Amino acid sequence: MNHRWRIIALLFFATTVNYIDRQVMSFVMTDDNFKREMLGLPSSALLTPNLIAKFKEQMGLVDAAFKILYAIGFLVAGWLIDKLGTKKGFSIGIIVWSIAGILTGFVRSFFHLRLVRSLLGIGESTNFPSAIKTTSEWFPKKERAFASGVLNAGSNVGVIITAITMPYIILHYGWRTAFIATGFLGFILLITWLINYKKPQQSKKISAQELAYITQDNQNITLQKISFFKLFRYKQAWIFAIGKFFADPIWFFFLTWLPTFFNDNKVLSQNLQLSSFGLTFFIIYAVSDAGSIFFGWLAMQFIKKGFSENRARKTTLLICALCVTPIYLASITHNLYVAIALIALATAAHQGWSANMYALPANLFPSQYVASVTGFGGTIGTLSGIILAASTGFIVAKFGYQPMFIIASCSYLTGLLVIHFIMPEFKPVAL
Repeated sequence: MNHRWRIIALLFFATTVNYIDRQVMSFVMTDDNFKREMLGLPSSALLTPNLIAKFKEQMGLVDAAFKILYAIGFLVAGWLIDKLGTKKGFSIGIIVWSIAGILTGFVRSFFHLRLVRSLLGIGESTNFPSAIKTTSEWFPKKERAFASGVLNAGSNVGVIITAITMPYIILHYGWRTAFIATGFLGFILLITWLINYKKPQQSKKISAQELAYITQDNQNITLQKISFFKLFRYKQAWIFAIGKFFADPIWFFFLTWLPTFFNDNKVLSQNLQLSSFGLTFFIIYAVSDAGSIFFGWLAMQFIKKGFSENRARKTTLLICALCVTPIYLASITHNLYVAIALIALATAAHQGWSANMYALPANLFPSQYVASVTGFGGTIGTLSGIILAASTGFIVAKFGYQPMFIIASCSYLTGLLVIHFIMPEFKPVAL
């Protein structure tokens, strides 16, 4: 096995743990004991519709607090990782998000919850800048979309593991244990990362032939050094950011609100309880995993068939966008299984979109700027997500889920049109 794929396995594991720590909250949100504690109610109190509406509104603000610091963290993380290197920069992020996860198990109010979720956002913002910079160091351009698709699939595995394990832990050991246990998982990741990660040129496990293959795109030229903020004058940085702006809020909505959607959506003929989430979320995110890998592979196949980078990438993005469009029907169908199928298709397409988007910084910028550009795009995507997250609780409480699914169905096609208008042809920056 070529060693670069072991590095992707390591990044896959890191992304899985990252999403387990993040995703616990969406399942805890459905627990009545958690609702009562956050609302300051006794354990025997009846949860009236007004109290549930208040809880959803407050959780929308908690989610927004996470995303505000996540957005800020992306900019800082991109700069930090390019400055310190992937190994040190990512290690700091893992420590921060693991501590935040453990602290969440001790909160007593919405105020405390907003604080620890903000800290979690800062730490978790290091994952993708680190991962995408690593792919630019370990893979030639033609394999980067596929490599990004594989590591990005770790996010779906994280959700699947959370969906299968967390309901049991919450029901048998309480919601506080769920946060503490997943927080400690981050420290296992930290040890694994520190032991196993090195740059290709420093690794003793890589052959000379593989090193030559990895570095085949390197050019023996002196690059102009540019400051962090001057990077964002380039259209190449903005097309990545726009792709994140239109897609990330939808993905955040799925991650945070799908358990609640299945739990209390009055349109569905049957609802799911915390104890029965496992199979549903396994199906949705297993299909998402397949989408992440398939659409990354598809772009690579288009390039092998002679498509230009521009045509291959945009064709794949168009297919992904079209697959998300029917998601609106999930909000009006009475059939649980139809809703699951439509959501699974949309999440798979989103992950395919993300795999191809994440390949752009690595393909359009030199490796020493990849984390910064990835961080910039993550910030723009999260800023968009903040606006949607802050309003989602109010929208769902007052109008139901239909408005959110309408936004989701239109977002990706709109994003692709804007990207094509700004940059009709994808070209690497000339530094």
